[in-house]
Amino acid sequence: MPETRTIADLALEVRSKNAGPFWVTMEVFLRDKAGYDQIAFLDAPVVARLYGVDPATIQIFRIPALNVVKISFPRPVSQGSLRDRDIHAGQHHVPLAQLPVTA
Repeated sequence: MPETRTIADLALEVRSKNAGPFWVTMEVFLRDKAGYDQIAFLDAPVVARLYGVDPATIQIFRIPALNVVKISFPRPVSQGSLRDRDIHAGQHHVPLAQLPVTA
């Protein structure tokens, strides 16, 4: 049985950051075109299931010339609010990075 690989295994970097008080942006910088092509399955319904957000609110930007995928969606709570556990959105990328990729 083949070894399970994750997006993090294919990427140079997976990161998330604040995109204002109401949005989170995540970026996946793939090592090469092969890795970029392997995460073609990454779409709004996949991200919606992973983060529990409405797929209609997810924006995905693909930059094939750079092997980059950028994903933005509304924050679950606004930045700095009482229930905000990650004010800089610096940890939101972890579930994405750990997402299994099938070859």
